[in-house]
Amino acid sequence: MASSRRQFLTHTVIGLASTAVSAAPAPDAGTSAPAGAPPTFGAGPTVGPEVSPTTFAEAEKLMQVQLTPAERTQAAGTWRVSMAPLHERRTGPRKLALEPTLAPASQWNPTLPGFKETRPARARFVRSRDAKTPLPAKEEDIAFAPLTQLSRWVESRAITSERLTQLYLERLKRFDPQLQCVITLTPELALAQARQADRDIAAGRYKGPLHGIPWGAKDLVDTAGIRTTYGAEPFRDRIPKTDATVVDRLHRAGAVLVAKLSLGALALNDIWFGGETKNPWLPQEGSSGSSAGPGAATAAGLVGFSLGSETGGSIVSPAMRCGITGLRPTFGRVPRTGAMTLCWSLDKLGPMTRGVEDSLLVLAALDGPDAGDVASVPAKLDFDAGASVKGLRVGYVPAWMKESPATDVDRAALEALKGLGLSPVEVQFPDWPYSALNVLLFAEAAAAFEDLTLSHGVDALKMQVPDAWPNLFRQARFLSAVDYVQADRLRRKVAQEMARVMSQVDVLLVPSLRDEALTITNHTGHPSLTLRTGFVEVSKARSDWAPNPQRPMPTFATPRRVPHGVTLIGQLFDEGTLGRVGIALERASGVAGERPPGFQARPD
Repeated sequence: MASSRRQFLTHTVIGLASTAVSAAPAPDAGTSAPAGAPPTFGAGPTVGPEVSPTTFAEAEKLMQVQLTPAERTQAAGTWRVSMAPLHERRTGPRKLALEPTLAPASQWNPTLPGFKETRPARARFVRSRDAKTPLPAKEEDIAFAPLTQLSRWVESRAITSERLTQLYLERLKRFDPQLQCVITLTPELALAQARQADRDIAAGRYKGPLHGIPWGAKDLVDTAGIRTTYGAEPFRDRIPKTDATVVDRLHRAGAVLVAKLSLGALALNDIWFGGETKNPWLPQEGSSGSSAGPGAATAAGLVGFSLGSETGGSIVSPAMRCGITGLRPTFGRVPRTGAMTLCWSLDKLGPMTRGVEDSLLVLAALDGPDAGDVASVPAKLDFDAGASVKGLRVGYVPAWMKESPATDVDRAALEALKGLGLSPVEVQFPDWPYSALNVLLFAEAAAAFEDLTLSHGVDALKMQVPDAWPNLFRQARFLSAVDYVQADRLRRKVAQEMARVMSQVDVLLVPSLRDEALTITNHTGHPSLTLRTGFVEVSKARSDWAPNPQRPMPTFATPRRVPHGVTLIGQLFDEGTLGRVGIALERASGVAGERPPGFQARPD
């Protein structure tokens, strides 16, 4: 997850003790009510451990509310009959387990009633024209080619899928010790799929631009018979029986799975049970997370493309740090059936590639609802790689472009879009406490991993620092249900404001790691496209974690040159326009082809 969440974790006081229970005597539960009397609160048996007014006084400090002495006495006197019984599902006697695939009854719908529909009316997908580029002699030039080019070579049989697959498998084995980006290699499956792809293509049964292309999956999407570990020690031997829907769709498209790639444990940052995944451009730092492995492997030319996921920045942040393209689709466009749940109302799966058009090619294969994901919805994809962007409106927040984390690269990207004929539009967001929305993140994540937390399974995770999941899951037990509802209401208010802003523009350009932008757009469900548009110099390695004196980051006497990119936010379900603008900006920037040093030719 990205900086908005990390800063919130380290600065926010977290909620009320819902497990506090009371000490005062309860009403007489044995008294029979007269016939026709309705049920009442506070008239049942007493349950749970005793509490006192002092318990409430201490809990008030967590919640930042204040009761009077009389109110504390009343609350303590009736807690065991009014509120403590509500924990019965978890504490018994009628305990009821909630299976991991069970979604909440309430679902987030990013399309708000009363606002203009932005879903495309037609389905259209027009690729860029084949440049007829000959197959390079050097394997590294093949490995770093974008998916758009790889697919043309495979389709024309300039290279076989089997040769391409062997090339990527060899690179994965050679460079993984440096990057720590692979959890499980899948050579047997990959070579079988590649040989079948070659047979199909030779017989004229070409399935499309992903046919025969090796890819890597973030290791939180299920793969039948192949372990899916969530990057976390308690799940390192977990082997699912079925494929996630997105995996099945990529198989059907003819793609070749070569590896399950690393993620920060339970989708947080870039440290997993095998170590810290490294940034190919600057191996002294992590690749950022939680889509750490997809970011590193794609940037280092170890896969043709990869699949990541985002809840609060997990595609945007590694895409920017590793200098690749990350497409976070509109919430609900890509089904999550068979993927690890962190937050039902926030999780999104999306492509991570070496080029903008590549990401749309992958999205086209993932698109469409699935019955297993009740939040997934049908939406057409309208994309034309060659369509003009002239006359489109690009919004930006002037203050954000002047302040950190914005750089000259961000400002140059805005100027480049103006030069391409887009009309700049200044927009503003209200000065609201957007970080309060993260109550939803913490509450849903703690619910998703409740059993692991209460059984102390989280104690096995490598990272036990204050801003890691074990501590956060435990703290989130004390969030107030009232605050969860209020955060949900705030979410709708923020979504209405986002709809107002987006009504003025076609795309919004933001500094990729601007806290407000990450928080707002992840909660509203708008799609984003992060792409490299330049380079910056850094004198210190960067980290996803809060500063830790026990783990100081390396510094550099000579600043290091690293990629930097911007993020474009699109209209709901209008990834096509997002892709068109991204392609134009990518071409204008002229930096997409540069490769990280150290991942080139095979040593002699």
